[in-house]
Amino acid sequence: MSDIAILAIDATVKSVILIVVLLTGFAYGTWLERRFIARIQVRIGPNRAGPFGLLQPVADGLKLFVKEDVIPLGADKILFTLAPVITAIPALIVLAVVPIGEQVNLFGYTTTLGIADINVGVLYIMAVTSISVYGIVLAGWASANKYAMLGGLRSSAQMISYELAMGLSILAPVMMTGSMSLGDIIRAQQNTWFIFLQPIAGIIFIITMLAETNRAPFDLPEAEQELTAGYITEYGGMKFAAFFMAEYMKMIAVSVIAASLFFGGYQFTIPFTNIQLHTLLGGWMAPFILGAKVVASLMFMIWLRATLPRIRYDRLMAFGWKVLLPLSLANAVVTAVLVALDVFPSFG
Repeated sequence: MSDIAILAIDATVKSVILIVVLLTGFAYGTWLERRFIARIQVRIGPNRAGPFGLLQPVADGLKLFVKEDVIPLGADKILFTLAPVITAIPALIVLAVVPIGEQVNLFGYTTTLGIADINVGVLYIMAVTSISVYGIVLAGWASANKYAMLGGLRSSAQMISYELAMGLSILAPVMMTGSMSLGDIIRAQQNTWFIFLQPIAGIIFIITMLAETNRAPFDLPEAEQELTAGYITEYGGMKFAAFFMAEYMKMIAVSVIAASLFFGGYQFTIPFTNIQLHTLLGGWMAPFILGAKVVASLMFMIWLRATLPRIRYDRLMAFGWKVLLPLSLANAVVTAVLVALDVFPSFG
């Protein structure tokens, strides 16, 4: 078998595994949110379907699968059907450039834990994450519903206001390492995570990733007290499930990206020692370390939803343009000066 065929099979197998992990993570992300918020609110949460309610996502999926699919009379049927797909696909492919470990050996075959660590991985992530908003806008426009249309417009305006700050916050680790490869950025954090060297950029990225996923307190496109359910008002059945699938997969994706940019990715060195946990088990420990960081990030987002109220829309826009953007721009300028002065020589 030729080397090209082996590489093609390798990439295909990894892609299938990644999609399965994301789909499973979406299902049990809903379970985690319901159980965790229930504990915060001194409730029990889902506990009937299976032990600890672990089969609740399966029951919900079956219910949505057999639910009647209704399309509004005045809706654009083609775009109404395509919108959930356009929203979900970017969430499935965005992690293709994120390494989840170093080289490992599998039955005598050596491979890297990751699909493709390209040298413009950061640009790929920014491009792909910007696409999903088209599905939300099209869902609002194609629904022939004013509430849905307002939700779609809110999403597009919200995206413009926070993605500028997000891009500038990502510039910090890129300038410090001199590379847009996620692998290089992760390896540069072997001794010190960038969240400690770039706390402002890290906090801005965390704030903007909440807006990226339309999570509270930035879930204005579907604000139920104002817009019924926003852009998903007219959706039901599996189309409705596709939007939530995209949301939870994006939560997982941005958590992986945040961990890779600011929290060492798949690496973890025990403080004050040289013990690197990600090298244990022949390198197979790395995905579990990254998974633990992702679960911690998901629980943080759920905790915020249970704690913070939804902010007013005009205040969200003002916060994006008047606070996040100037702060991220100033941080990028300061970082550029420090890099030019070789303050971070070990990363260059």
